[in-house]
Amino acid sequence: MAEAHQAVGFQFTVSTEGIDLHLSREVLKHIYLSGVTSWRKRAIRFKNGILTGVYPASPSSWLVVVVTIMSTMYARIDPSMGMIDRIKKTMPVSDYLTVHTKTLLSAILFATGLWLSLILILRYTLKLLLSYNGWIFEPHGKRSCSTMVWMRLVKLFSGRKPLLYSFQSSLPRLPVPSVKDTIKRYLESVRPLLDDEQYNQMEIVANEFRKYPAPTLQRYLVLKSWWSTNYVSDWWEEYIYLRSRSPIMVNSNFYVMDLLYITPTHRQAARAANAVHAMLQYRRKLERGEHAPMRAQGTVPMCSFQMERIFNTTRIPGIDTDFVQHLKDRKHLVVYHKGRFFRVWLYYGGRHLWPSELEAQFQKILDDPTEPQPGELKLASLTAGERVPWAKARLKYFSQGVNRSSLETIETASFFLTLDDEAHGYEAEKLRSLDLYAKSLLHGKCYDRWFDKSFNLIVYRNGKLGLNAEHSWADAPIVGHMWEYVVATDCFQLGYTEDGHSNGDISKDLPHPIKLQWDIPSQCQGIIERSYTLAKEIADDVDFHGCLFEDFGKGLIKKCRTSPDAFIQLALQLAHFRDKGEFCLTYEASMTRIFKEGRTETVRSCTNESTAFASAMDDPLKSNDKRLELFHKAAEKHQHMYRLAMTGSGIDRHLFCLYIVSKYLGIDSPFLKQVLSEPWRLSTSQTPQQQLNLIDLKRFPKYVSAGGGFGPVADDGYGVSYIIVGEDLITFHISSKFSSPETDSYRFGQNIRQAMLDIQALFMNKENRM
Repeated sequence: MAEAHQAVGFQFTVSTEGIDLHLSREVLKHIYLSGVTSWRKRAIRFKNGILTGVYPASPSSWLVVVVTIMSTMYARIDPSMGMIDRIKKTMPVSDYLTVHTKTLLSAILFATGLWLSLILILRYTLKLLLSYNGWIFEPHGKRSCSTMVWMRLVKLFSGRKPLLYSFQSSLPRLPVPSVKDTIKRYLESVRPLLDDEQYNQMEIVANEFRKYPAPTLQRYLVLKSWWSTNYVSDWWEEYIYLRSRSPIMVNSNFYVMDLLYITPTHRQAARAANAVHAMLQYRRKLERGEHAPMRAQGTVPMCSFQMERIFNTTRIPGIDTDFVQHLKDRKHLVVYHKGRFFRVWLYYGGRHLWPSELEAQFQKILDDPTEPQPGELKLASLTAGERVPWAKARLKYFSQGVNRSSLETIETASFFLTLDDEAHGYEAEKLRSLDLYAKSLLHGKCYDRWFDKSFNLIVYRNGKLGLNAEHSWADAPIVGHMWEYVVATDCFQLGYTEDGHSNGDISKDLPHPIKLQWDIPSQCQGIIERSYTLAKEIADDVDFHGCLFEDFGKGLIKKCRTSPDAFIQLALQLAHFRDKGEFCLTYEASMTRIFKEGRTETVRSCTNESTAFASAMDDPLKSNDKRLELFHKAAEKHQHMYRLAMTGSGIDRHLFCLYIVSKYLGIDSPFLKQVLSEPWRLSTSQTPQQQLNLIDLKRFPKYVSAGGGFGPVADDGYGVSYIIVGEDLITFHISSKFSSPETDSYRFGQNIRQAMLDIQALFMNKENRM
């Protein structure tokens, strides 16, 4: 076999004349270069670990403190107030330690202790400053004097040039809201959805819960918040994601799209090569902690914990629960093409493969004429079906021999790449091009993505890209951060030749891609087929519509002096009311990353104020002035609730954790059962964009992403993801189920469009009258 010959680094023969040893200089050279790279990487990690460990101070500041203490001693001034002398007396008696040496060592030890104490003071001062959340509740552009002073202090104590994890030890913990406040906000959130009798009954149940067992549950939860880093995140990952036994395809995984209007090259292998090389560059900076930390308002640091698991991560199936496997320094990639799996090495001679070399590797896979082995074609559908059959099959059929080796290669890969044999992307002249593109990214053929990997990079035949991401390890902004870097690096740094190939030379000694081998028995093939059948039913039921709203965007909404997010959320409430003739419990995801290991919280966007506004829009007796007044009240209410969620005063994560404690204690709570069983018939999320500002949209207005989306959450509901792109475009990704007679994604998209235009008209009418 070719790979066996390439693996031989030396040969020897034994004869009567002794041992004849033949060494391969080329292999030894690569062994040497690989070792140099490995040690260099360790040295950089060690250095950056020190820089992060002493932040906001720096190693050079230690020298400054030591020199200062030494200088005061020579000036016969004792800044230690006798501590240096006490340290000197504790030193052992030795002929090698003179009095002068002991004095120097004592001074250095004191200076080091003083320096570490100053670092702790700086960190806890910054932590106290970051515990203040009043800035969030102030109107944008109207900062109070106290907030301005606070922001300057945060900047002062934040130091210069922080690394990715520099602020982790200074971030405050997520606070536990009071039970009284949570129940009050909960009752307020369900009031517009219940009639008087239903609401009175809910009020009775909630007040009974507040008396008992809420105080008992709350005490345990407060204890957990003191002991753990974050009282929500570990339980959220375990119980919402990893313990779920239903398929993660469509139900959990989400997708991210490529640039909307631009395709830098139509050569599939070349586009894949640039994207992979950009990801390797991103991973190198990530492993070294060299990315700049994200900051809200450019000042307040956000938690970077989730970023650790972007690469080299796989969700491993289990009988009762899955677990997330994260590794380090994975040097290979697994590529899927037309039913075959290939391993591709990402390093050569101690360096990343150049884009041109990666292109050559991927082109070899595209040109490979071999057929899939029995059971190989739809093997990945195991990751798309129910978790228990996959876990059992993994234990029985993939725990030994070639199957174990090949599966291990996939699960330990940096990430998973699919060279898709279809062509997708947005084409204005094709009515459903965006819909088909989204469905392909969300579920594909149900067997051409490895849904357990942290993310799948999908490269289509026409050069378009996309991602399918597993949700348990992180949330969408983390994936979006990496994706922005990859797309910008691909288009503006790596580039392509005139004929669309990747740039760079190609080494002649690169090892060929290695085709993974499988021995899948007929019983296992039956399990694979059943998983595929179930996954296909789920995929075929997804009704998707991509809606490009180009009438106006963020620019016009800001002129209306309202939040773009509040504007869109109220449009969604109005659209849903027109679509179904009723209001429903609405989920909007917000982030809590200003706290250590924070993830998300729910904003319950359906409020008394939003329902009053939506009802007024179709009430002929209401004037435009009255509608506009109700709009502003609803927008202000929404912004207030969003801010509460961001600052740890949301409703749903608190109630979720109280429920988990009740299950551990064996306490039955009708209130918590009812709360957690309520369906989210409208689930919404805003896709962040321009987190890194690597693309100047004023100079390059066509280099915009279409954002991403997710599958429907409720059988009879809608899932809506939206991205506010630049000043003049908003993209909506709408999903529902064909099996529901109550929903229609295209119809809902048209209702959203009309709702946006109707709200705009309120402001235009007011301007015209003025």
